[in-house]
Amino acid sequence: MNFILSPFRLCLLTTLMLLPLLTHAQQQISGQVLRAQTRQTLEGVTITASSGEQTLTNASGHFNLTVADQASFLLISHIGYRSDTVSLQRTRPGIALQVHLQPLTASLSEVVVTGYESNRPLLETAGALSIIDREVMQRFDESSLVRAVNTVPGVRMEERATASYRLSIRGSSLRSPYGIRNVKVYLGEVPLTESNGITNLNLYDAANFNSMEILKGPAGSIYGAGTGGTVLLEPRRAAPGEKTFQVGTTFGSFGLQRYTASASVGGVKQSLYLQYTRQQLDGYREQSGMDRETLLLTSTFNPSDRSTIQANLIYSDLFYQLPGGLTREQYEQNPKQARGGMFGSVAQNASMNQQGINLGLSQEYRFTENFKNTTAVYGLFRYRDHPFNTDYERNTNQEYGVRSRFVYNTNLGAIPTTVTFGGEYQRGFETARTYDNNRGIPDSLRTDDEVLAKTGLLFTQAEFELPGNWIATAALSLNDTRYEITRLHQAPAGGPYQYTRDFSAVLSPRVALLKRLTEQVSVHGSVSAGFSPPSEEELLTSDGALNQELEAEKGINYEAGIRGYTLGRKLSFDVVAFHFRLRETIASRQDLSSIAVFRNVGATSQSGLETALGYTLLEDATQPVSLLKVWSSYTYSHFRFRDYQKDDTDLSGNRLTGVAPHTLTAGLDLATRVGLYLHLTANYVDEIPLTDENTVYADAYLVAGTRLGLRRELGRNFLLDVFAGVENLTDEKYSLGNDLNAFGGRYFQPASPRNYYGGFSLAYRL
Repeated sequence: MNFILSPFRLCLLTTLMLLPLLTHAQQQISGQVLRAQTRQTLEGVTITASSGEQTLTNASGHFNLTVADQASFLLISHIGYRSDTVSLQRTRPGIALQVHLQPLTASLSEVVVTGYESNRPLLETAGALSIIDREVMQRFDESSLVRAVNTVPGVRMEERATASYRLSIRGSSLRSPYGIRNVKVYLGEVPLTESNGITNLNLYDAANFNSMEILKGPAGSIYGAGTGGTVLLEPRRAAPGEKTFQVGTTFGSFGLQRYTASASVGGVKQSLYLQYTRQQLDGYREQSGMDRETLLLTSTFNPSDRSTIQANLIYSDLFYQLPGGLTREQYEQNPKQARGGMFGSVAQNASMNQQGINLGLSQEYRFTENFKNTTAVYGLFRYRDHPFNTDYERNTNQEYGVRSRFVYNTNLGAIPTTVTFGGEYQRGFETARTYDNNRGIPDSLRTDDEVLAKTGLLFTQAEFELPGNWIATAALSLNDTRYEITRLHQAPAGGPYQYTRDFSAVLSPRVALLKRLTEQVSVHGSVSAGFSPPSEEELLTSDGALNQELEAEKGINYEAGIRGYTLGRKLSFDVVAFHFRLRETIASRQDLSSIAVFRNVGATSQSGLETALGYTLLEDATQPVSLLKVWSSYTYSHFRFRDYQKDDTDLSGNRLTGVAPHTLTAGLDLATRVGLYLHLTANYVDEIPLTDENTVYADAYLVAGTRLGLRRELGRNFLLDVFAGVENLTDEKYSLGNDLNAFGGRYFQPASPRNYYGGFSLAYRL
């Protein structure tokens, strides 16, 4: 933490800056809006006075609003909930209001999404898209995003080691032996995916995010190159009228300690949100501990009615250990052990140390009611110190970028049309050095490289609201990626040289069509092309080898789906079928030194079915049990190699490595009038092939977890949430984050057995 201000000092400094705002008195009406059945707070609820004044509730459901003397009532409205009115004539001065909104069953079907830049309700969005909000994240202990993400059909998140994330969307993890690749990730308007194609999502804490939107399959027409998908993260922010301090802590098995603290102040013109998190874990296995600190600062400023400025700062300091893969014999004998031998994980101190700062600034400027621009600029600095079993890496990366888009609403004759166009550019410079690893200490220098990565895209999209409740979308992007690698040193021989690889500009089109059958049901279909160049780590492996033969992946995706709700809005459903044909598929295989080597393997055929269902059995605020709901998500994957010749063996027709043909997640949510709540979640994963030859499989497994808590108001100013939970109730022995095509048969990364956690959060609101 030496290269910037200590998080504690920055937290203290920012809190002192907030104090004048916190103590500023206002003559206003205050209150809180809660979901009637669960007593959970509702953020973003619109509060409108009869005299015209308006505000939104903050993250804790509170609002403050100054109104004219002639105002007679407040209108409380929120998407997916029945509107309510509150008479001001019956309100006692100085007493905070408390409003309980009744949800419309299956309200998620009406959530407005930002994916594809459409800002439409989900029922009017032509594409396979899933949303993970705070309510889903808080079903678990928030020590990891894995369990929340795995509630979504078609998406798989794994941890090879604690905090070593791996993410696949409608595909395998063949390209991701570690890290996140082939998936574009944004934080608000700012790309988190670096110009080298890598996303270091493990630098961030689950509590940093307010929601996640996951776009499945190629969505490159708006978000650039990629054959996997896109993740849109919304950071935590203070809402207008919010003045809250919050602290929380969680303790659990295997040395889990987690602490959070936040302060938020929201005004009419500006808002600030500051959050600090610290998480430590000893780990279930040898050499599997972790320690992460994050500091999040977000701000919103409205200098005029036309302009909104948002700023993000995230600092992270992450350390985690790497236990390494085990053979099946080792896995069965003692799953707690780390990889042993001469290059064992403990002996070599296999671990990851990363520090990073990500800064982003965006402005939305509304020229007219029908024409606006959003421009974001960002910069990041990241340092990595990485002793591995067979080498030692030290990397420093500096990057900047800009993204700008224009949105114009018009009419083509009688057809309402929205045109979006813009561009994005990223430039990163990395110094990358590899050394011999002498028992956790860098020894002789092997390679010294400078890597310049540049990537950019231009995009345009048009949406047409056609007669008969049809919505048509046509989009196109032009993508370009270039790497310039300068080798300054190579041992034992070889002088300086430069290698340039330019993946020429490629057009990626997308066409989609949606039909609103009724107010409750819509169908959609789309055809999209994907283009995904290799990442820097695929071209320049950690042993210093240059992979000059690697080509970009290209593919075409076809999909069709239906979503909506029925049975008196009690049953919600979202079903999508797709077929994706990928050419020049990139796959990995470990060599003798356990370094992942990448190559193109011909083509793959990836067909599947994704379903998400929810049924509300009981929803009545007057009953002791105010909510009882069951839900499930199921994914069927028929993924096969095509035209894959490996040496003298034809592997065409084999199952795609790392993909389970069937996955199922199911859950139950229960809430009571007095504030007690219960979440049950179960996850089944079918057997997974671990080699391209399909000779080794990871066993199928079923794990379950539960969380029980009590959420109560303590007087006017405090909100307390006390909880306890269990993960892996079935005490299943299974491997999560398997090493695919591993050398020496070290495929298995054992997951934790049954484990427990408990904690609380306490919010104080002014």
